[in-house]
Amino acid sequence: MPVSWYDVDSKSANLSKHDFLGQAYCTLGEVVGSLGSRSEKALGGIQGKKCGTIIVKAEELNNCRESVMMQFCGNKLDKKDFFGKSDPFLVFYRSNEDGTFTICHKTEVVKNTLNPVWQAFKISVRALCNGDYDRTIKVEVYDWDRDGSHDFIGEFSTSYRELSRGQSQFNVYEVINLKKKGRKKKYLNSGTVTLLSFLVDIDVTFLDYIKGGTQINFTVAIDFTASNGNPAQPTSLHYMSPYQLNAYAMALKAVGEIIQDYDSDKMFPALGFGAKLPPDGRISHEFALNGNPQNPYCTGIDGVMEAYYQSLKSVQLYGPTNFSPVINHVARYAASVKDGSQYFVLLIITDGVISDMAQTKESIVNAACLPMSIIIVGVGPAEFDAMVELDGDEIRISSRGRFAERDIVQFVPFRDYIDRTGNHILSMARLAKDVLAEIPDQFLSYMRTRGIKPSPAPPPYTPPPYTPPGQPIQT
Repeated sequence: MPVSWYDVDSKSANLSKHDFLGQAYCTLGEVVGSLGSRSEKALGGIQGKKCGTIIVKAEELNNCRESVMMQFCGNKLDKKDFFGKSDPFLVFYRSNEDGTFTICHKTEVVKNTLNPVWQAFKISVRALCNGDYDRTIKVEVYDWDRDGSHDFIGEFSTSYRELSRGQSQFNVYEVINLKKKGRKKKYLNSGTVTLLSFLVDIDVTFLDYIKGGTQINFTVAIDFTASNGNPAQPTSLHYMSPYQLNAYAMALKAVGEIIQDYDSDKMFPALGFGAKLPPDGRISHEFALNGNPQNPYCTGIDGVMEAYYQSLKSVQLYGPTNFSPVINHVARYAASVKDGSQYFVLLIITDGVISDMAQTKESIVNAACLPMSIIIVGVGPAEFDAMVELDGDEIRISSRGRFAERDIVQFVPFRDYIDRTGNHILSMARLAKDVLAEIPDQFLSYMRTRGIKPSPAPPPYTPPPYTPPGQPIQT
């Protein structure tokens, strides 16, 4: 597996915004099989430059789903700044099986005080101690300096088991600077750090809700605008070749076959937009692919594919490219079921030339407070700047000064997943993985902000006892 290192310059998820430091290649087996599960690799990737060395260590994670919310304060910490007091922050380290330590959390800096109160923070117990309640947790206290040469104030050690006692005399820690202690006979400490609160939470997962009965409702919307090209021509994105799937069909099949497993009834509303409909040539941005506006449901992804092919034969590609009607269509259903029993996912497949950007932003901002996610797959060679804006990963989408409550849009350009060797199975698998990557987190963000817990999983089905033929049935 290739592993790349970057110098982070901003909060952007776009790697091109950060400085590339180097790259190394290794396999998990190579790391685990090394002495002490420790592998040392030279970094490369920048021609003519030595990029340094990286050490990769492996430790098996325990199956621990607890997280803990903690808050600390300091008291009478050492003064380190000549013109002020100190700007203290804490660094937490998890001890490893070989006795070394790994940073697992840093607090924020509290400026110009010797008695800081740091903000409460949440960390998984797995990250803190790998589920081992008695494993050492080391905490270092520093005075922040602008140039990065932070001054060491002192340190203390604890464990999850000690911290779990909560606020008490047991969780007031002396901050010790060993160098200072060795120099000064009357040295007591460099201040104290006190645990103010300790709250344990069990992390629930996407699958906990699915097992508890939450239904995923999957809706498809396909772009039938003229910018896709004449379906009768091989250059069209809608071209129906007898030999292979077109870009729309490939995207639909790849994503649909994954998500349909979470939709229990396998009945999918399938919509089209941007076409003239028979018999009168009416332009529609929200029509049923199966021709039945009262019942747009198709049976399984194969049923959606069939309805899509039939629509191509009957409608006329036209325009403009309006997203808001299909988003509002699904939002109406999502707005009627806010109790966590259902969640709605809209897949929009488009060539990317959007016409109603302002209305679409408004629809997304409104839908962000509903149990709903939107996946946009862009097909064809167009520039997808508008789709990236809708995605909202770097800048949260807004409309008329109102920001979306949460990120609900995931965009991927289909061309990035076309396998040049013609191996469509591989490219479809990669597409489906990346397209669906954000759905569980978007789902969980809705449930958490609404305080909705997963229902208990129903007991496994137990068949009735076997009754031999001719025997009376027990009642």
